[in-house]
Amino acid sequence: MSSSLPFLPVEIIKKTRDRIPLSTEDIHSLIDHYTKGAIPDYQMSAWLMAVVLKGLTHQETYALTKAMLHSGSTLDLKSIHKPKIDKHSTGGIGDKTSLILGPIVAACGVAVPMMSGRGLGHTGGTLDKLESIPGFNTQLDHLTFKKILSQHGISFIGQTKDICPADKKMYSLRDVTGTVESVELISASIMSKKLAEDLDGLVLDVKFGSGAFMKTFEAAKTLAQSLQTIGKSDGKKVTALLTNMNQPLGAYIGNSLEIQECLEILSGQTLINSVGTDLYEDTRELSLILAAHMINLAGKAENITSAYHLAKQTLLSGQALRVFEDVCQWQGGHLSRLPKATYSIEVKAKKTGYVTKFNGEEIGMLAIKLGAGRAKVTDSIIPTSGFQLHFKIGDPVKPEDTLCTIYGESEELIESVGESLLTNVVIEKNKPMPFELIKEILY
Repeated sequence: MSSSLPFLPVEIIKKTRDRIPLSTEDIHSLIDHYTKGAIPDYQMSAWLMAVVLKGLTHQETYALTKAMLHSGSTLDLKSIHKPKIDKHSTGGIGDKTSLILGPIVAACGVAVPMMSGRGLGHTGGTLDKLESIPGFNTQLDHLTFKKILSQHGISFIGQTKDICPADKKMYSLRDVTGTVESVELISASIMSKKLAEDLDGLVLDVKFGSGAFMKTFEAAKTLAQSLQTIGKSDGKKVTALLTNMNQPLGAYIGNSLEIQECLEILSGQTLINSVGTDLYEDTRELSLILAAHMINLAGKAENITSAYHLAKQTLLSGQALRVFEDVCQWQGGHLSRLPKATYSIEVKAKKTGYVTKFNGEEIGMLAIKLGAGRAKVTDSIIPTSGFQLHFKIGDPVKPEDTLCTIYGESEELIESVGESLLTNVVIEKNKPMPFELIKEILY
């Protein structure tokens, strides 16, 4: 009786190095053995570097996604008899749209199972924002998550240790081996977690620009197409929006500050600056457009135009706010106790001109310095720290106008950040071209 040959990771490494396509069985064996601890980190690191340098085919990337998906458990949402649609953003400075669009879409009769992540690097995380609400519990067991989702149409949960454990293990390795910047690895990481949600459809918000992970529109489009291909290969309906992160989204950057912005938008409020610009307009508009695409994928409207009108009506009626308040209560959150910063300082403009640019990544790194984000997984978050931006690209400013307000728990720290923040808001003599929020939509 013959025994099967032993699995040899080095052969997989050499195939990828030499651009010889791997079989689905090769990839599943690699991920299975690594998840179980049968492959050392140094061999997986070698394979990940081979992927970064030589790439994977679409078939290999899909096989990798499925292998990571099946490395652990998945959510079973078949008992929820509504279309199940989620949204994923690749992250950007001040991006808090999930907390607005989720309740809008849920109020329209769609189930929105929001499995979100924490912030790492210069972009924030939805879980960190929610956990700035005193008592809010994002670490729900699956039964509680399903109960809230069934009753309210939306629930927010973090990735549990049982869901996509291969992704958790590989992500930690990629972070310390210079193998993060691979479209194929990014795609498999994102989509394995999204497919674990038992979705019918997905809307992708893939960002580009100075405040995004992907700096160029071309790189963001390549990623969007890769994510979309995986989703469609799995039979999911997927729409991808390519959105501009060359300026922070909305008025606030920082966890409890962004929650306050969301509550005010859900309450129908605006925030008008000294030159008449509504600083909430881009957050509100992008939330409505993303919500409309989710509603459209769910079949709850005849077309995208009617879906947008339904989303806007749901926001203006206060229905979405009631959904958000109910979910907060069910997940233990106390919105009335949202914390506020102890200290704040205003940063003044020093010359006349127009705001032409924000250095998004640098602003994000200053937010980390304040404690509003984390440079490494073990860093603690200070929920009240962050910034308010008082102007948008194209707005005129003059000396002594307040460009930004900095919030935090250390007066010395926020003062040390002030001058650096000023250098990352660019003011020039000539008025720039109008800012384009959405560059392209892929169906």
